[in-house]
Amino acid sequence: MNKPTLPQGTRDFNASTIYKRNYIFNTIRNAFQLYGFEPLETPAMENIDTLMGKYGEEGDKLIFKILNNGLDNPAKKTEVTEAFNKVLEGKLTKQITERALRYDLTIPFARYVAMNHGQLTFPFKRYQMQPVWRADRPQKGRYREFYQCDADIVGSTSLMNEVELAHLYAHVFKLLNLPVTIKLNNRKILAALAELCGGVEKLIDITVAIDKLDKIGIEKVKEELQQRHLTTSQIEIITKFLSIQGSNQEKIQALHSTIAHIPLGKQGIEELEYILIHQKNSNPLPLEIDVTLARGLNYYTGTIFEVKANSFAIGSIGGGGRYDNLTELFGVPNMPGVGISFGVDRIYDVLEGCNLFPPQISSGSMVLFFNLGQKESNRAFELLQSLREQEISGEIYHESTKLDKQFKYAERKGIPIVIIIGSKELEDATCTIKQLKSGRQDTIAQNELLNYLNELNTSL
Repeated sequence: MNKPTLPQGTRDFNASTIYKRNYIFNTIRNAFQLYGFEPLETPAMENIDTLMGKYGEEGDKLIFKILNNGLDNPAKKTEVTEAFNKVLEGKLTKQITERALRYDLTIPFARYVAMNHGQLTFPFKRYQMQPVWRADRPQKGRYREFYQCDADIVGSTSLMNEVELAHLYAHVFKLLNLPVTIKLNNRKILAALAELCGGVEKLIDITVAIDKLDKIGIEKVKEELQQRHLTTSQIEIITKFLSIQGSNQEKIQALHSTIAHIPLGKQGIEELEYILIHQKNSNPLPLEIDVTLARGLNYYTGTIFEVKANSFAIGSIGGGGRYDNLTELFGVPNMPGVGISFGVDRIYDVLEGCNLFPPQISSGSMVLFFNLGQKESNRAFELLQSLREQEISGEIYHESTKLDKQFKYAERKGIPIVIIIGSKELEDATCTIKQLKSGRQDTIAQNELLNYLNELNTSL
């Protein structure tokens, strides 16, 4: 018999992990709603035409395609074989696949807006918290199935939307007690760099290479640019651009001297300056201009964001940007948008690695009633049900057995309180309560149990 395994890049989550993940989800969801975003969900799969060609050549390679039904039909064996051969040549065919798992939440959202724009109120602010799938190579902090939590605003060109999203990022990570840096750049600045190198048509070649800088280093980036047919002088211009450093103001000044004479570059610089200016001086956001930030997805047109944890070595834990032409891909022009995403799985890894989860985070059972016989357990179950009606979680041990075994059950499940009703307690209408962490033990009247636990609950 084969030993059961999981597909690479996927994980099981036990109760302890789910409680911690729910803490992150709830923190983000509450912040989304505080900022006026409303929820949306879309299907796990999309028509393949919806997804392909939207993420650039690198992203398209990572889309999980879903095989059509009926490919094992003997009558169509030759037809299916020919279709598979086309797939192996890199040519998609609807005979083999018509659908794919969603790669992110932004393209499905754009598809939704395009299909429903006549019924929506604009600006339309939505949040979405669902899993996505990428056929990537699994490694630390990189999974094939993972959650994204997105907030997007469509139907407005106002840069106040970018400011609001920057504040939303800072708000969430402050609640999570996680120090971060919110990195900023602008695709118009990168487009100006491409123009400086001979033409805007070189933008994709440049951004795809730059986007790998953190992973492969500057020398490998230069090699890739060379492979993409950029000249030595063009690569020197890009290398000098990527070396811009200093404070935000110093970087702005360097950008002015480098690309401000190009209209797109000037506009991109002004948009960055707007975001930097429109924040509270008394409580500035952790914003940092990063000229090496490219965000390899093709649909970005303006400001781009990326969030890095300050004290943990992992990739970005959030990212996004402006995409003013996205719905035009689905036949609905003039629908500007901007959005950000939280990478829940990486945020979890950082909080766990830095020991930043609150100590009392689980929502498991608060109490365990011991089972000491039929009559005793009947009364224990009555009390348990009355506690459940008051939103106090608990359970009763499933059989009458040794106290030691029942204590071990509570300890292993992290249940902080055990309640014992034996023959004496049953006769006296009392119960014995033991707090496992402190070892404190009290005997109280059964009709005082709810008040006792409520007072205790505030101190746990």
